[in-house]
Parts: sequence; structure tokens; C-alpha cells
Amino acid sequence: MPEVHFNVRWPDHSEQRCYSPSTVIHDFLRAGESYPLAEFLALSRDALTLAGDRVEQKYGFRCTSADSQLLALETRGRQFAGQADARVTVTRVAAATTEEEPS
Repeated sequence: MPEVHFNVRWPDHSEQRCYSPSTVIHDFLRAGESYPLAEFLALSRDALTLAGDRVEQKYGFRCTSADSQLLALETRGRQFAGQADARVTVTRVAAATTEEEPS
């Protein structure tokens, strides 16, 4: 399956490189868009759950990397939950290249 990396900028301006095992992430997140924190987390949850489901349908097992990425996003997002105006910006969404693949 085509893998996709996407980068996000958190409310504190830190950046995080993220992973999806499926191009389905393109249906949920757009590069250059800024999302309210709760919306970003909901979209990420939907996208990464669907991506994991697609891997399971194709290979017979869930993608633990998708599940781990979702947990990492939700954990990081909790740090900003008390900020009423917290937004997350998607700075990049691109297909993974061979040299970028996680080990």
C-alpha cells in the first residue's frame, strides 16, 4: 500500500512528522490547512482508523504503525486541550519515498 507522511505544526509551533500506511489521509487532511484541535484529532482518528482497516483488509492484520501514530497524536493533543483557540496546521502531506520509510 502507498505510505504517506504528513507534517503538522502544533499550537506551540513545534512540528511533528507523522505516518499513514494509506493514501486515505488525503481524504481527511489538506496541506496548508489549519484545524481546531478537536477537529484535527477527530479527522486524524477517522483517517488512521480507516487506514489501519484497509491494511487489515488487504493483509489480514492491522497496521500497528497507524494505531501508534494515532496514539501519539492524541497524546500530544492533550497538552493543548485547555487552550480554547488551539489549532493544528498540516504543513505537508506527501507519499513516502523509499529512503523515508521507517525502519
